[in-house]
Order: sequence, then C-alpha cells, then structure tokens
Amino acid sequence: MHGLINRAIQRYVRDTHGDAAWAQVARQAGLGFDGFEAMLLYDISLTETVLSAAERVLSRPREVILEDLGTFLVSNPGLDSLRRLLRFGGATFTEFLLTLEDTRGRGQLALPDIDLPVLDLYEISPSLYALQCRFPITGMGHVLVGLLRAMADDYGALVMLDHDGYSIDGEMVLIHLLEVSYAEGRSFDLTLRGG
Repeated sequence: MHGLINRAIQRYVRDTHGDAAWAQVARQAGLGFDGFEAMLLYDISLTETVLSAAERVLSRPREVILEDLGTFLVSNPGLDSLRRLLRFGGATFTEFLLTLEDTRGRGQLALPDIDLPVLDLYEISPSLYALQCRFPITGMGHVLVGLLRAMADDYGALVMLDHDGYSIDGEMVLIHLLEVSYAEGRSFDLTLRGG
C-alpha cells in the first residue's frame, strides 16, 4: 500500500484525535516507528492492522473512521491540494461526478506506484447515480461517502449519499442529487495566488 494512503490515516488520527491517540494506534499496530513515509510502499496487511488498532483506540466502527477520513481529506485546510485536484473534475458537482472514473489514471500520472480505487459510475437517472468501488481495503466505499459529502458541500450541492453494501464486484455508493445549486460553494480558482 502506498505510503500516502497510510500517512492519510495517520494524519487523520493525529489531527482529529491527537498525538497521544496516534501513538497508541502505532503501538497497538506494532509499527515499531512513529509514522509512515509518504513515498514508501507498505504491505497492505499493515494498513489493515492500523485500521483495526484505530477502531480499538478511538472506540469507533471502521465505517465511521473511514467516512470521517474521506471528509477530512477534502475539508482539512492543510490538505487543500487534494481538494484543488478534485475540483479540476468540473465546474459543477454533476460534472465532477462524471469524471470520477478518471481519478485513478490521473493519480497514477503523478504517482505511478499509487494504488487508487477502481471507480465505475452508473447514471440511473439525472438525479441518481451508483458509484462502484473496487479496492483491496474493505471499506473504501465509506471513504468515498465522506469525500463525496465534503465535495458536495464544496460545490454547494445538496446530495444524499448511501453506502449500499458489498458484493463480489466491490462496494456500491448511491448518490442522490437533490439540488445541484443548493448553496454557495467554496470559492475555487484555477490559479494559485501567492500571499
């Protein structure tokens, strides 16, 4: 598993629950080191062990932790680069949804070693979509629910999201577009402006 994914879990635990909570997770997972290096590769079993330790330390179900992680990745000001990268997917939330299938390829252009979920979007109606997610870590669909909720807020769209379970083909997330222009979204400019 790419270190960026493990580091995202580490950063979520540290930033939202404190350094002591992360130290406890690292200890219970038997890491033997303080934190993950972003550009290294780790065995997927280590990621699973860290998630199990986080469940015990935080006293929260895995699904809740993973959904919070997805929200954290987009809404945390220190991770604005991911939000910006995702916003390049379109001017509206609907356009953004329609580019989700390309996320894996775009990520691998920047980091060839990164393993991102395989996403397939199915339009059931103009206001209902099903997003299928295949990834070796169980629960990635919950990360997507949190990420999509935060992105909908970012665009000012009103959506209802449901993790619709697991199948042999992956996890399914249902996306109900209730109102694409519900509120004013966060500002977004293609150019970065210096201080």
